[in-house]
Amino acid sequence: MPSRNTARNDIIDSYYHVYARGANKQSVFLDPADKDYFIHLFARYLSTDQAISKTGVVYPHYYTQLELLTYCLMDNHFHLLLYQAEQGALAGFMKSLMTSYSAYFNRKYKRSGSLFESRYKASRITNDSYLLHISRYIHLNPRSWKYFSYSSLRYYRKGDEPDWLRIERILELFGNRDAYLEFVSDYQDNKVMIDEIKHELADM
Repeated sequence: MPSRNTARNDIIDSYYHVYARGANKQSVFLDPADKDYFIHLFARYLSTDQAISKTGVVYPHYYTQLELLTYCLMDNHFHLLLYQAEQGALAGFMKSLMTSYSAYFNRKYKRSGSLFESRYKASRITNDSYLLHISRYIHLNPRSWKYFSYSSLRYYRKGDEPDWLRIERILELFGNRDAYLEFVSDYQDNKVMIDEIKHELADM
């Protein structure tokens, strides 16, 4: 089960369900290019090699400190499942990610002020069963989840995942991709857990 308020519970060798939504539940992704840019930021901060801008700016590099296991980008919120190997990595990554994306969004749409409703929410996951259910919950967020372009499920299905997405920790609990996809599709077993996760998010 998750432990809440983990922004103040920074523990190494831990899994976290991270969630953030737009201020007043407004959309934070207005077109596909916005979601593409957000995914580009995953590559910037989580790829094997450290990223450097055209002007020589060296970006923070979290590859050895933090792993992104699953993600889903909806219009007004996003979900991430992260594994933290080094203390402070999650907080550093989320600051880099949300600051960079907010600057991009405000510049593109000529706006100012906070884009997200508050600091991201994070719940620490303390057993494998809940870890798997969280991964499934994230992948089932879109109605057309099987073919949704902006979640990590397509990489679980087909492979060829980028170096910034680390799916091994989830798949090794099943043995193969087909077993995981069958687990995701199992709605009956999933219903109780979805209700519980939604209750958790409502209280964040």
